[in-house]
Amino acid sequence: MGTVDPMAPPRDIALAAIDTQEWDLVIIGGGITGAGVAQQAARRGWKVLLIEQRDFAWGTSSRSSKLVHGGLRYLKEGDIKTTLHSVHERQRLMREAPELVEPQSFLFADCVGRKPARWLMQIGLVVYDLMAGQRSHFYASLNELSLLTPGLHPPQLRGALVFTDAKTDDARLVWRVIMEAQRDGAVALNYISAKALVLNAGRVTGLRLEDTHSGQQFTVRAKTVVNATGAWADKLRAGLGAKPLLRPLRGSHLVVPFWRLPVAQSVSLMHPRDGRPVFLYPWEGATLIGTTDLDHNGDLNLEPCITPAEVAYLIEAVNDQFPAAALTPADVSATYAGVRPVVDDGQGDASKATRDHVVLDESGLITLTGGKLTTFRLMAQDALALAAAHVGKPFSRDDEVMFTSTPPLPPHWSAAIRHRLAARYGFQARALSVQASDAELQTIPGTNTLWLELAIAAQSESVVHLDDLLLRRTRLGLLLPRGALDHLPRIRTLCEPYLAWDAAQWEAEVGRYRELIAQHYAVPSGDLQP
Repeated sequence: MGTVDPMAPPRDIALAAIDTQEWDLVIIGGGITGAGVAQQAARRGWKVLLIEQRDFAWGTSSRSSKLVHGGLRYLKEGDIKTTLHSVHERQRLMREAPELVEPQSFLFADCVGRKPARWLMQIGLVVYDLMAGQRSHFYASLNELSLLTPGLHPPQLRGALVFTDAKTDDARLVWRVIMEAQRDGAVALNYISAKALVLNAGRVTGLRLEDTHSGQQFTVRAKTVVNATGAWADKLRAGLGAKPLLRPLRGSHLVVPFWRLPVAQSVSLMHPRDGRPVFLYPWEGATLIGTTDLDHNGDLNLEPCITPAEVAYLIEAVNDQFPAAALTPADVSATYAGVRPVVDDGQGDASKATRDHVVLDESGLITLTGGKLTTFRLMAQDALALAAAHVGKPFSRDDEVMFTSTPPLPPHWSAAIRHRLAARYGFQARALSVQASDAELQTIPGTNTLWLELAIAAQSESVVHLDDLLLRRTRLGLLLPRGALDHLPRIRTLCEPYLAWDAAQWEAEVGRYRELIAQHYAVPSGDLQP
C-alpha cells in the first residue's frame, strides 16, 4: 500500500486505507439489502465497509416496481408473516421519509366473472387495513370510477375496490440509506469486486478485492462478511461448497409518457390471459407499467432486458383495462428489467414463489437474500443477529428511527422544490442545495427532476460512469425519450466541473451509454441512433 495523497479524491483516500485495519463487518452488495445492513451496523458503532462490484443499486434495487407495499397478493398465498412485516415497515418508511416514500391510491376493477371475486378482495383488504391500524379501502361505483380513473373500462366492469399502498424511487432510497450509514462512519465504495473469500481454519476472515477500474487488488481483514449480493448470492456461497438456494426471476417494466396514459390512481389487475398480477401507476411524471415474473436463465453479469413477448404481454394488459388508449410499442419511451433474488421453494408458478428472505451463517459468511424492498430494515437486523457472535459485540433488535430529520429549506422556494430536495437528500438537503441558482432549481422538461440534481450527483454521489448519473442518481434515462441523450450538452455543462473527465473520456462515456440504452432500455426492436 502506498502513502495517502491528501489531495486525492475521497474515493481514492478511502481505497488507500481499506486494508489498514480489521473491519467488524464487510458487506458485499450495494443494493437495498447491503445498504440496510451497513446502516444498521454503523449506527451501533461497528466498523463497516460496504463494497459493490458495479454501481450502488445497479442490480435489482434500481429495477424494481418502485413500490413500498405490504404485498396484498401474498395474503392469497397464505404468507401472512411477510404481509404483516411489510405493512408495518411500509408505515414506518412513510413516517420517517415522507417525501421519498409516499402514499399511492390503488384500485382493483371489479368485473363480472373475473377473479379474484369481490368478496375475497374485500376480506383481504380488511385484513390489510387491520395490519396497518387504519381503514383506507372503499368500494367505488361506476359513476365514482369515471372521476377517479377516466378511461378505465375492462369488460363487464361494475365498480372497483380502492385501497392505499406506497411508492418510492428505489435507487434514491438506496442512496438515502447509504448516506445514513456514511454519517455513522461506514465506508461505502462502488466498482470494487470481491474476488475471493479469505479462509483461516475453514472460517471466513476476509476478502480479496479488486478495483474494477484500476485493477489494483487489496486483501481486507474482517471479523465477518455479509453476502448481500441478491441474485448473485449463490455464486459467492459456492466458494464454501454450499448448494444453490435461489431461483432468479426477471421482472420487466414499461415506461410511457404520462400524457399518453394519464392515471392518478394505480390500477392493479390480473392479466386476462393467465391471471398474473399486473399494475400501472403514475411515477416521476410518467406512467409505469409492470411487471412480469419469468425465470431468468441468462448470465447474471449481463444487463437484463425485456423481451418482445413481455412488451406485448404488458401492453395487452393495459389495453384490456383502457381499451380506448390503444397503446402500442411505439408509445413506450423506455423499458427496464431486473432479476429478483427469490428463494426457490419449488413452486411451479413463478408469480407464487415466496418473497420471504433467508439468512444463513456458513463458516462466518452471513448470506442475506430474498425478501422485498419494503422489509430491508428487518432483514438487516436478522443478519446482524447472526453476525454479532463473530464480531464480538452486543446486538439487540430495536425500532429506532432510521432516517435523520431534514433541516428547514429556504421558505421562499416552492413547496414542490422543498419536497423534492428533502426526498432525495434528507439530512443533507440544505447543505447540498442552499447555494443553488434559480436556473438549477428549474425542472427538466417532461420530468419532475431538477437540473440541480445532476450537479449534486456529479459532485457528491460517487458517479463513475454516465449511466450512474442518468439511470440511478437521477432517472432521466428512464423518463425521457432516447435515454435523455438529447439533453447531453447541458448535462455535460453542469457536470463537467465535478467529474474531471477529459474530452476523450466524455466521448467514450457517451458511446458506452448510447449502446446501453439501445440494447437494454429501449423497446427491443427500437433504434435510438440519431
